[in-house]
Amino acid sequence: MNLFHIATAGLLVLLTGCAGTMNSPMPAENTAPGVAATSPNATAAKPAVIDADSLNLRPSREIARPKPVPPSATTARGESVPLTAIEMAQGSRNVAAIAPPADLWERIRRGYGMNDLENDLVRDREQWYSSRPDYIFRMTERSKKYLFHIVEELEVRNMPTELALLPFIESAFNPQAVSSAKAAGMWQFMPATGKYFDLKQNSFRDDRRDVLASTRAALDYLQKLYRMFGDWHLALAAYNWGEGSVSRAIAKNTKAGLPTSYNDLNMPMETRFYVPKLQAVKNIVSNPGKYSSKLPLIENHPYFQSVTIRRDIDVTLAAKLAEVGLDDFKALNPSLNRPVILAAGTPQILLPWDNAEIFQSNLDSYSGRLASWTAWVVPTTMRPAEVAKKVGMSEADLRSMNNIPPRVVVRAGSTLLVPRSNHMPDVTEKVADNSQLSLAPEVVLKRSTVKAGRGETVASIARKYKTTAANVAEWNKVSTSAGFKPGQTVVLFLPAHAKVAASSSPKTGGTAKSASTTKGKAAKDSQAKSKSGGTKAEGKTSKSSKKSAASGKTEKHAKENKK
Repeated sequence: MNLFHIATAGLLVLLTGCAGTMNSPMPAENTAPGVAATSPNATAAKPAVIDADSLNLRPSREIARPKPVPPSATTARGESVPLTAIEMAQGSRNVAAIAPPADLWERIRRGYGMNDLENDLVRDREQWYSSRPDYIFRMTERSKKYLFHIVEELEVRNMPTELALLPFIESAFNPQAVSSAKAAGMWQFMPATGKYFDLKQNSFRDDRRDVLASTRAALDYLQKLYRMFGDWHLALAAYNWGEGSVSRAIAKNTKAGLPTSYNDLNMPMETRFYVPKLQAVKNIVSNPGKYSSKLPLIENHPYFQSVTIRRDIDVTLAAKLAEVGLDDFKALNPSLNRPVILAAGTPQILLPWDNAEIFQSNLDSYSGRLASWTAWVVPTTMRPAEVAKKVGMSEADLRSMNNIPPRVVVRAGSTLLVPRSNHMPDVTEKVADNSQLSLAPEVVLKRSTVKAGRGETVASIARKYKTTAANVAEWNKVSTSAGFKPGQTVVLFLPAHAKVAASSSPKTGGTAKSASTTKGKAAKDSQAKSKSGGTKAEGKTSKSSKKSAASGKTEKHAKENKK
């Protein structure tokens, strides 16, 4: 009972204290943040609650502030003040509200990241371009198909967006452009450099022209060069001239105690103008009106999308099913070298954004033959006429379709484009990826005869005259294991320039006669004169050839130094 009385008394004291507190103002220092005392008679203070609806979030990634709450808070002096909206703290997840670029040109301008180059060459190129507004407009109009993709790739890699203008300098945005040095595509890759950056080059496709593959390779290369030189102007010089050439020019200036910036290096004229050209185009894009130029509208959204193909299909049929003009289809798929797309080697095509779904729908409902052409690997070295007969084509059509010039033979292992029958399978990946056309000069054979020596056979004659035993046996209507009697006439068909010698057997004293032989002593005298003066002449020729070859290597090195 005593414990009960004590507890009851304690509870009464506690209730009395709480009542007194409720009748007096709460000190400010005891008011927790976010608590509003709405009236002097309030029994408990509740924290302010912000629900999701009050945040009014928008799809534009802008974080909206909550709306002001009507109730008022109480200050230390008991004054009521209205509550204000909650402000996001500095450095928190606040995202600045930036309006999206009006078009792709504005997006490029916002991503500029290279130092401007200012010199007389830049002003010279500005004047050159500004005096040709039609040329500028044609180039920029052509770039519409590709520019958005390039800008996207540059931004993903955090690279300066003015590099998206580089194809203006390299190729005027023509993916079919080929230079005199055999550089190809929008980004102008040399064959060796293209192979270094995994750009396929075979009979059916050339990835140096491919929009996606060449852009990937070009940006890989530019990043590699920037890591080497730490300067975008020098990286661009190396892209044009080769990293080896730029490195040697830098080393030369360093040794001489000279500066090593782009303006200070001794470079070929083409490389000297290279960055000024890009700077001039950059300046025109920045302010076209200043240079009397007009840029076509390029909206800030993708132009094309990639579509997967799983069966070989003719190029004309693919364009038809996509409801795209053939020229537009080829402009988006410029790497295709043949009138058929081999799915194993080219598993995707590019189509205008709105036509991709159309293509898929039409393809699903199409019941005809997709491919009328296929790849055929030549089993043995053959003349074009023999190949044409075997695959059911005229020789003229075979030569035209496969770019086979006259007076050549097609070497074994070459891949040719031939008509496809109804039941032929699609081309395998191995053939699609490794297809090459290898040609050799056609050798004109002339009939000759020789006298067999003692113990000579079909095989020994074949070895002596560098032909096959099968050929010798066929020419003489014998088996490949047959032997010849001493002095027996053996028929040979040899190249016109080949010399037919006597039998090598010293015991036979055999002689050889050729149907295309020399005529009398005059011919022998002529041969003797040729032999007597031949060594010196050959020595000079050899030296000249070596010099020419060295020069050719130097030129090739300079041209292919992008690797």
